[in-house]
Amino acid sequence: MNLPDALRIDLRRIEREMKRIVKSDKDLPPSSELADALLRTIDAGGKRLRPMLVLVGGRFGKRADDPRLFQLAAAAEFIHTASLIHDDLIDRSALRRGEPALHTRIGPAKALYVGSYMSARVVELMAQADGKAGADRPSFASFATAELCLGEYEQLEHAYDYDLGLDEYLSKSRRKTAHLMAVSLEFGARAAGAPEEICRRLHAFGEHLGLSFQIRDDLLDLTASSRQLGKPAGSDLLGGQVTLPVLYALEDPALAAEIRSVGRDTDPALIAPLLDKIRSSGALERAESFGAQELERACEIARSLGEYAASADLLKLADYFGGRKF
Repeated sequence: MNLPDALRIDLRRIEREMKRIVKSDKDLPPSSELADALLRTIDAGGKRLRPMLVLVGGRFGKRADDPRLFQLAAAAEFIHTASLIHDDLIDRSALRRGEPALHTRIGPAKALYVGSYMSARVVELMAQADGKAGADRPSFASFATAELCLGEYEQLEHAYDYDLGLDEYLSKSRRKTAHLMAVSLEFGARAAGAPEEICRRLHAFGEHLGLSFQIRDDLLDLTASSRQLGKPAGSDLLGGQVTLPVLYALEDPALAAEIRSVGRDTDPALIAPLLDKIRSSGALERAESFGAQELERACEIARSLGEYAASADLLKLADYFGGRKF
């Protein structure tokens, strides 16, 4: 069983809503290259974790069946997808999920416009909603997008910064990854009319879940194969991203000197031996333990919401993010 089945969510309905947004845009000619690129990006798929979080959050309110939740879910995926397009441009990544990244197919300038359209269109869409849920939605789009941008900026600012501290790493990771997951749950609950205290607890659950997810992603860059990653193993390290396991590995003086030698002009062939040394340093185990603690904090919040049937869905999410893929 996969996660959408476990959560009883039809991803096709989310993707239909995403396509509807594109096709119903009067300012976007249906035969234009921009419209085609947007639709192809949607068809490329993805885990759709953020929209699923929106719908799970909605189950904590009285209006869990409100069709507008799917508009909010589509918005969350638009924000996430736009960030991936911009990520690939900034990192000059040729692949995304094992396929050519958008900027390699249509060019960097056009890819930038696609990502920018997806971000900007979301804010307009949320402003169109009415009622209490609609009043909350513009802040969802603008707040989530702003935090993502700040996280991306922090990542750029600290590229190859081997003096990065743990607090700075956590701040960047929360903004870049955890925040969108947290607000997806929170605003899904708000849109469905959940009590304020429940919305706050769901936000906290999402932050812990998202941070554990980011740490797991950090570890995959050092442990998974290029085929599993859809990009070369060690890409984060080669690109100057100082992740949690790298932070821990830098505490080893002998290993630190070799890590600090990695720069913009480093030969990718030199990364594989360094990855082996990091793997055997104990840094991965320490990072994994940190991620497990964050996941347990999320589970504690889920268990505290046991009076809600949807708390079982939160625990399913925690199982998935912890590595049990059903």
